[in-house]
Amino acid sequence: MTSPAATATLAAAPIGLILALMLGLRWSAARAGLAGLALAAVLATTVFGFGSPNAIDGAPASTPREFAGVFAEGGFLAGTILWILLPALALHHHQQRCGALDALREGLARLTPERPLQALLVGWFLALFLEGAAGFGTPVALAAPILVGLGVPAVQAVVLALLGHAAGVSFGALGTPVAAQVALTGLDPVAIAWNTALLHALLGSLLMVFFMRTLAAAGMVRPPVGWAALAAAGFLLPCLAIAATIGPALATLGAALAGSALFIAVLVQRRTAPHMPPAAGIGRALWPYGVLVALVLATRLPALAQPLGEIVLQWQLFDRYGASMQPLMHPGTLLFAALLVGARLQRVPLRDLAGPLALAAKRLLPVTAALLAMLCLSRLMLHAGMIAALQEAAVRGVGRGWPLVAPAVGALGSFVTGSATASNVLFTTLQAQTAQALSLSPTALVAAQGLGAAIGNIVSPHNIIAGAATVGLAGREAEILRRTLWPCAIYLALGGLLVAWLAAG
Repeated sequence: MTSPAATATLAAAPIGLILALMLGLRWSAARAGLAGLALAAVLATTVFGFGSPNAIDGAPASTPREFAGVFAEGGFLAGTILWILLPALALHHHQQRCGALDALREGLARLTPERPLQALLVGWFLALFLEGAAGFGTPVALAAPILVGLGVPAVQAVVLALLGHAAGVSFGALGTPVAAQVALTGLDPVAIAWNTALLHALLGSLLMVFFMRTLAAAGMVRPPVGWAALAAAGFLLPCLAIAATIGPALATLGAALAGSALFIAVLVQRRTAPHMPPAAGIGRALWPYGVLVALVLATRLPALAQPLGEIVLQWQLFDRYGASMQPLMHPGTLLFAALLVGARLQRVPLRDLAGPLALAAKRLLPVTAALLAMLCLSRLMLHAGMIAALQEAAVRGVGRGWPLVAPAVGALGSFVTGSATASNVLFTTLQAQTAQALSLSPTALVAAQGLGAAIGNIVSPHNIIAGAATVGLAGREAEILRRTLWPCAIYLALGGLLVAWLAAG
């Protein structure tokens, strides 16, 4: 009989294989994901009993049916992500064709001619704002192409967008990740938000340090330290204040607005040019983004959120597998609407969008395989009990040292699922129950889960694939992962030390 430690090692083998292939051999996410999926399929059936009659809840099962259910879930989830990427990429191509990106670059140049400061506005504040408003991959998909338009090389642009939005992921999409934690634990949302924001406030400057290093790697002169400190504090401190007083819903969105307003105000005050050119061009360029923000905020109003949220697309297979989405609340639907309405406000005929949409669909073809492989792997590991084996081994082997690895558990969830919310759904109960068993603060460990789930987004193959797709880097995801792995590891290690201190209090 296989020992628990050996079982956990085998459960982690598919993830280890993917990392080795992507980092060591520089395989694409699609190739590495397919290899990891193949290994997981073998282990699931031979070691974890996946598809055997008593594998799941003691109910009758069969291997073909169980794999069909896993692939159905993976395919559906891939579709929901592609539903975001298609309009986001089409919007980028449309903005290129109609000259909006040129106008946006000119508008940023009016604020400051320094490209590093422009990159801070887009890669930090805009990415954080989009994360707070929409989440679910939208920040990277929209910010990375704009950074490329500013002259940032494609690989560094995706890295900047990943790093820039990470501190806000814990409260992304108007606090959705924390809402999942509250539903699972019944803990006070403000208490969870305060503890999570405190961890980010103490660690978030690290993201800015790596942000600046990436700028330098892109061939740009680093802006003065004061500007970087202003950008970091301009978001992290308001985020902490909002989380402590209002809660998670506006912590990222409100802080991004406050920080960007402060940053722009300082830029304008220090501007040496005596006159600002007319802003009509940049206003036209920003119409689709303004429509997107308005739609996101409108659909979160109780009067609209309730009726729109009641329209659900859902399915179930074999009574064990299923998924759902709210099509009218989904970021992809809102992006499509922003593209259509924004184009009309820019006085662009809707028929002219056919070209950008076709080009976006063509560029997403190689991305689809990678998404399917990674998402089917995550669903297989979950349903086969491989994730549970990792949980049990971690609790049993780590014991009182659990706070040191609690953020890493959250990051593992994001790595596997590609979503901080999904990671919280997977591991929040484990974190809370472990805290109670070890007589530690449940709120502190749930916050550690939120911290890890957020930073894990910068190494998640799903998010890297999405970002790479929008700037024409399909197949080169390993280059991005190599640049985000170390920031993630350092953030998690220091986060573990902070959590240990908080949990013991």
